[in-house]
Amino acid sequence: MTDRVFLITGGNRGLGRSMALNLARGGADVVITYRTGADQAASVVAEVQALGRRAAALPLDTTEVEAFPAFGVALKTALSDMGHDALTGVVQNAGFGINAPIADTTVDQFDSLVGVHIRGPFFLTQALMPLVADGGRVLFISTGLARFSLPGYAAYAMMKGAIEVLARYAAKEFGARGISVNALAPGAIETDFGGGVLRDNPDANAHVASLTAMGRVGLPDDIGAAVATLLLSDGNWITGQRIEVSGGQLI
Repeated sequence: MTDRVFLITGGNRGLGRSMALNLARGGADVVITYRTGADQAASVVAEVQALGRRAAALPLDTTEVEAFPAFGVALKTALSDMGHDALTGVVQNAGFGINAPIADTTVDQFDSLVGVHIRGPFFLTQALMPLVADGGRVLFISTGLARFSLPGYAAYAMMKGAIEVLARYAAKEFGARGISVNALAPGAIETDFGGGVLRDNPDANAHVASLTAMGRVGLPDDIGAAVATLLLSDGNWITGQRIEVSGGQLI
C-alpha cells in the first residue's frame, strides 16, 4: 500500500502517541483524536510533520455516540486537506483503566468503562467503516489482562474481552471488502496507566519484569512498533485474531 493514512483514537499521549510516530516513520500520514490534552495533540502533529508526514488532530469523546456523525464530517474534511479521500485504517486506542476489586467497583465506574471500551468502539466502528478504503485495516486495542488475571482489573479486563469478540465479528462482516480486523493486546507497559505504578515504582516494575520472558516491562514504543509492523505490512491475511504484545508476560 502507498499513500497511507491512519486514524488513531486517543493519539495525543502514551501508546497512541507512539503508534502515530511509528506509523509516520513507516511512511504513513496520521489523524489523531483527543478528548483532553489539545496541547499534547498539537505536539504529536508537529512531531509527525517533522518526520516528513502529514498529520491532523481532532477532538473526540468516544462516549458521545451522538456526536459521531459530526466527527465523520470533520474527519472527511481533515482527510481532504491532507490529500486523502479515505482512511487506510483505524486504531481504536482511546481508553482508561480502573484498578478496583470486584467487591469495591461502583456502578459509575463500571458504566464509564462500558461507555469508553464497548459502546464507543462499537458505534464508532459503525460510523467509520464507510470511510475505510477496501483492503484497509482495523485494529482494536485490548489487553493482556484478558488472558491472564490480576486482582483489581476484572471490570476493565472484561470490557477488553468484549472488544476481542467485536474484532472477530467485524473481521467476518467486513472481510468481503478485503478489510482485516484484529485485536492487539499489550502487556504491562511503562505509562501513566493505573497511576503510573509500573513507570514510577521500581519494586512493582521489577516484579512484573520477573514474570516476563524478555525480562523487562514494556515501553510505549514496543507497542507503537508492533502496530506499525502489523498495519504497514503489504500482507493482509491476518484477520479476526488476538495478537498479544507482552514480551512473554506470564507464559
